Amino acid sequence: MRLALRRTPRGRDRALHRHAAAPDSRWAATLAYIAAHRTLCTVHQQLWLVPGVFAAVTFLAVYPALKHLDRSTAALGTAVGGGAWALTLAIPTTSTGAPALVYLSDQFAATTDPVRRAAVSGAAETLIAQNHTPGVVGVLTTVGLLIVSIVMLKGVFPRTVAYLGIAVGVLGIASEALRPVIEGGYGVYGVLLLVWTGAVGRTLYRLGKGSGPAPQRPSVAAL
Repeated sequence: MRLALRRTPRGRDRALHRHAAAPDSRWAATLAYIAAHRTLCTVHQQLWLVPGVFAAVTFLAVYPALKHLDRSTAALGTAVGGGAWALTLAIPTTSTGAPALVYLSDQFAATTDPVRRAAVSGAAETLIAQNHTPGVVGVLTTVGLLIVSIVMLKGVFPRTVAYLGIAVGVLGIASEALRPVIEGGYGVYGVLLLVWTGAVGRTLYRLGKGSGPAPQRPSVAAL
């Protein structure tokens, strides 16, 4: 943005016109695409955010099932994983976009003012750049998953679920740390994470159905 100045008789510069730089064509094209596919982009973002809610709840539900095996390690894993997943819901980006981009696309399409469009385009550029930046929170979600899965090896959960969690955790750490390099690996990690979450939820459901007071055996005296 630049100012056109005129020198007054007293030697002071006065701003006459304010010129806004034209919005970057890359971000303008992105916002135009989102505006043209608004429903699809909204659904895409929700498909990322909603599983995050289930993942956070899953971590909290896992602790009661594992605390008798290794209380401190189970607490560490659930705190790191559950807390990190909760924080991901507060971050404005989802690694594949941002819900705010839909709003920005509406604002971009609704105005022809170059100043306003430049501001909206700059905000979109910031959000898009954040999607390609490995986040500490994303790494913590996978670390928590790895810790919890290691505790699962000690019992309660099937070993297949535990080993799947360990594999997903290792892949997730690599995918989060190298997100700009191996975006395809990040997609595989996301799918396997959903599979692990479903397997854990199913096991917890079975444990809940089978929980209850154990049947008392008759004493020797009664026999």
